Amino acid sequence: MSARILDGTAVAGRIRAELAPRVAAFAARAGRPPGLGIVLVGDDPASEIYVRSKLKSAGEAGLRADLERLPATCSLGDLLGVVDRLNRSDAHDGILVQSPLPAAMGPEAERRVFDAVDPAKDVDGFHPINVGRLVQNRPALVACTPSGIIEMLERERIPIAGASAVVIGRSDIVGKPMALLLLHRHATVTICHSKTRDLAGVASRADILVSAIGRPGFVTREFVRPGAVVVDVGITSISDRETVERMFPPGTKRWETFEKRGALTVGDVHPNVAEVAGALTPVPGGVGPLTIVMLLRNTLAAAEARAGGVG
Repeated sequence: MSARILDGTAVAGRIRAELAPRVAAFAARAGRPPGLGIVLVGDDPASEIYVRSKLKSAGEAGLRADLERLPATCSLGDLLGVVDRLNRSDAHDGILVQSPLPAAMGPEAERRVFDAVDPAKDVDGFHPINVGRLVQNRPALVACTPSGIIEMLERERIPIAGASAVVIGRSDIVGKPMALLLLHRHATVTICHSKTRDLAGVASRADILVSAIGRPGFVTREFVRPGAVVVDVGITSISDRETVERMFPPGTKRWETFEKRGALTVGDVHPNVAEVAGALTPVPGGVGPLTIVMLLRNTLAAAEARAGGVG
């Protein structure tokens, strides 16, 4: 068996095409484009890449996207001041504070910042009010990665109702909202984590397996029931030759790419899973593009709601 590849880039492209007339209609009626404010603290290389991609995608979609930069040495109070200003801005419908924040801000910094964002502008879906709405299945703005995965599953006609779904990872950003979205679509959901006994055994009973733990190649074919749908949320850059060889033997295309670049972007799922899975998301080109397009859709939805349904 060779797994069907679930092309996140293609699905994201279809969603972008659907958003275009809504963005144009909003701009025509409101006299301005939907606006997104992105806050970046410090100079983390991965965050720089993510933010550039979001700014580029927003601009191409016809949104206004403004970047607020703060030095890594800024205080939590400085950051909260920027969030407050964006909350009060008429030009910005969505606010995104790029994580992770500098460790010097303290262990509670991200939670305090997410709590400070106006729930109506919380396009990441992290505010406790929006999370509470999701728990009660009356969501407004939902975390982008899990909602993007649901869009892909539904558009690829993968049955969710009645399916056994396993989510590996219990983060507030992916694992928990992913489980809730699956549950609301009538899947029977199990959440696994570092303390789960016989993790491979539990995972191998899933019809839909979602991995979001950030451990390269951790999910091997032993985790996967033959024919299962496997969604790989993990994205890690690896430069260790031994790890690359464990996942991609010399002579393969990915190995050749590593030899040229000295690093590879990989997911949680080992390539040998393709031998048993029925469908599989690639890394890159799977979940990543869906996350960004759902950010754009959330920003447009927030703009329409703030304008009383304009668009």
